[in-house]
Amino acid sequence: MQTTAWLGVPTAHTAAPHSLAHLPVRLQRARSTKAFASRQSATRTTSSHLSLGSRQCLCDHHVGSLSYCNKHTLRRQHVDRNTTPKAASDATDGHSQEEEEATRLASQVGSSLAAANAAVAKDAADESIANPRDVSAKEVSPTGKRWKRRWTIIGLCFIAFMLCNMDRVNMSIAILPMAKQYGWDTATIGIVQSSFFWGYLLTQVAGGVWADKFGGKRVLSFGVIWWSMATALTPLAASLGLPVLLVMRACMGVGEGVAMPAMNNLLSRWVPVGERSRSLALVYSGMYSGSILGLALSPHMVATLQWPSVFYVFGFIGIFWFLAWERNASSSPAVDDKISKEEKEYITSQTITQREGTKVPWKQILSKRPVWALILSHFCHNWGTFILLTWMPTYYNQVLGLDLMKSGFYSVLPWITMAIAANVGGWVADAMVARGVTVTRVRKIMQSIGFLGPAFFLTQLSKVTTVRGAVLCMMACQGLDACSQSGLYSNHQDIAPRYSGVLLGMSNTAGVLAGVLGTAATGMILKTGTWDDVWRVAIVLYLVGTVIWNLFSTGEQILD
Repeated sequence: MQTTAWLGVPTAHTAAPHSLAHLPVRLQRARSTKAFASRQSATRTTSSHLSLGSRQCLCDHHVGSLSYCNKHTLRRQHVDRNTTPKAASDATDGHSQEEEEATRLASQVGSSLAAANAAVAKDAADESIANPRDVSAKEVSPTGKRWKRRWTIIGLCFIAFMLCNMDRVNMSIAILPMAKQYGWDTATIGIVQSSFFWGYLLTQVAGGVWADKFGGKRVLSFGVIWWSMATALTPLAASLGLPVLLVMRACMGVGEGVAMPAMNNLLSRWVPVGERSRSLALVYSGMYSGSILGLALSPHMVATLQWPSVFYVFGFIGIFWFLAWERNASSSPAVDDKISKEEKEYITSQTITQREGTKVPWKQILSKRPVWALILSHFCHNWGTFILLTWMPTYYNQVLGLDLMKSGFYSVLPWITMAIAANVGGWVADAMVARGVTVTRVRKIMQSIGFLGPAFFLTQLSKVTTVRGAVLCMMACQGLDACSQSGLYSNHQDIAPRYSGVLLGMSNTAGVLAGVLGTAATGMILKTGTWDDVWRVAIVLYLVGTVIWNLFSTGEQILD
């Protein structure tokens, strides 16, 4: 009698869904010894239970595919034609019993394999977490944990802004021994102090135009090396006469005037929108750190090394920064030769593409309401800010009766508060954006805090009679004011990223004018009025700025 052949119906098949072939590569690599032994045991069980002579499913050599074969009925391919009907019937009954037995055993083995594969998957997942190096390159995010080129740019900008304010505030300390040496009266001292702003005003808009045309790296390089050289040459200029000194201070202002527009241009190209608030806050906190260091170090340097030392030391630090900047910075990721491909793709997908030499569309810029909202709000903001920063020591001296040394010490504390609050506010703003809050809403919330917070605490100053209370109010004013770094100071890149340098130059010009006018107006008010009158003007402007900002500002791009 001929041997009966049994074949599985499907001639082409795929592995079962729970087959290891369908697991990710990282899970296959991560198989533990225990899971692998379980799988081998299940394979041996399959081989022994399904070796049914010549009547064997052709699919059973694929480990883990038995659940697939169980879905199909094994059928007899042909029967010996010489077999009698009765014999055929008996054979069929016997084979049916074998089919049922094979199906039952295959089902049991399939369940065992499913459990084994589940163990493999679990162990592999645990091992991949414990050993992240096993993750394939395709799964590595472009924002991984290795050091990023954009962090280098942000860090160098932070140091540049720190030097900016160190070189600015050192004159407020050195002016006292200088006036004694050269016989200057208070009016001359005022002229020397204000000469810095002559040059500073000239290059606010120009710095933005240059940055958008030639790239932020070149313009910031020029600014830092220019004001550093002017700082280092200040003692020589003073020895040559007052006019030469005034020109040198104005030259220093020219250099510092381009710093902020150039930095804004750089970060608009290097920093994705989701990291923008905290990056700007960090860079601007460099200014606060510079004021703290300058005010803390200058008195000791003047006492031990004479007043020219503050200009020499601070100036030469800028030259060292220039050398590091030229070696490590680029105007944008597109022209940087040290950035990784992944980071470049990540940044360029979320920022604008730099087009140097683009003509500035002045008419279009000036026709936008959000632009004017930004300019006017900057004016309202800086009026109160400059009053607090420039007149604070005088307030402590005249109202609270502190001597000049203590007044200077307490004047440093608000800068510390601003440095901390600016960075906290930046992280909060970026977290809000990451959670789906619109950029417009985030900018309005943060700037409203920057307006209403100082306004509230200024109203409390007239009620405070202790030094501690007054200092705490000043610290709160400046700390909440620093939220503006995530408000209007970040808005230039939002609404006109390609022309952010120009736009910041325009708004900062208004801000500097507010500082100059506010400082002068305060002196005039105090001749016939009180400090409460000074605070009322600042409060009114804070409230006006709040209304303008919330009605007309936006976080959406309005200029290409």
